[in-house]
Formats: sequence, structure tokens, C-alpha cells
Amino acid sequence: MRGLLSLFWLSAAVPALGQSAAPDSVAHPWYRLHHVALQTAGGAGVVSGGVGFVAVRDRLETDILVGYVPEKLAGSALSIATAKVLYSPYTVPLGQKFQLRPLTIGMYLSYTHGTINDEEPFQYTKGYYWFSTDTRVGLLLGGRLSYLAPRAANPGRTRRISAYYELGTNDLYLASYVPNIKGMNFTEILTLGLGLKMDL
Repeated sequence: MRGLLSLFWLSAAVPALGQSAAPDSVAHPWYRLHHVALQTAGGAGVVSGGVGFVAVRDRLETDILVGYVPEKLAGSALSIATAKVLYSPYTVPLGQKFQLRPLTIGMYLSYTHGTINDEEPFQYTKGYYWFSTDTRVGLLLGGRLSYLAPRAANPGRTRRISAYYELGTNDLYLASYVPNIKGMNFTEILTLGLGLKMDL
């Protein structure tokens, strides 16, 4: 985790390539809603949706998602709340209509409600599980491609519609992998999330 935070600060010191935001982006407080998001998989649920905020000249994002996993896939219906902090040091313009963010790094915290272990809290003796069955902390690496769509109410301004991917892992997966490096493939502890974001 310390290494990731150091990477955040190092990336902030590197100038962005091309534009750091949409050409007509307007500075606003970090606490003002900036975009909506819809995602599938990636540890956030079969489907999840939420809102996001931006700061640091549009390079730092905070997304808050609520997701769902049906009972037939998990043994019990699950609801998952996820908070993500994402940093994208570079934005590369691709002509007038598209932008590429080739690198996004981040971390997340998620809480799962409705696990089978929650239904019967005394079915296991105290200390049976050394890890939390509900809370996960993880790392993310990804990128996105954005389309700059004209706004209907103001054609002179644009709204980004972005498609993104995120490869991730979490504390439990890493704890399982480290003592079994020779017996496990690293890809076995990775999750893939795909999603869409749209500026408000």
C-alpha cells in the first residue's frame, strides 16, 4: 500500500501528456458530483452503479458504487458497497472527439452484505477465519477511452462518455498467493471489471 501511495505522488509530479481534461472542462469543488458510472464484475458485483467526484485537475477520482450478486451465483443474494480512489496521470488526445487515458492506478475498499456466514453468526468458533469475510481492500490497474459528445443544451461544450477496464486484486487473494507462488498462476488472483462513465 505504501508503494502505491508513493506512486501516486510520483505521478503527480510528472506533467500530463496532451490535455489533462476535456477542452471545455470547468473547475469545480471536489465534493460536487462529476459523473455517473455503471460497471460489471471486478469484485463490485455482477452489476453495480454509482457516482464519482474528481480533483487534482481531473486526474484524481473517487467513485462510490453499489452492486448486486444474485443468489444463484453466490449461494445467497449479495449487495456490495465499493469506494475507489483512482489516479490517471496522463490524458492523450486522439483527434477532436476522443481521449485516451492509458494508465489508471488505484485502490478500493469494499463491504459485502448477505454472505452465508452472516446468516448464522455462531456456526464457526471465534477465530476460525483469520480474515474478514465481508471487507476487502484491493489494488487496481486499468485505462479508459473517452468520447467527447456535444451537450444538447450547449453544443459548444462536450460531455465525456468513457469505456474503461480495471484489473484488480485484493488482500485475501494476495495472502493466498504469496505462500503458494509455485502452485498458483498470478492471473488466478486477478479480477477484471468493465464499465462506462458519463460526465454530468
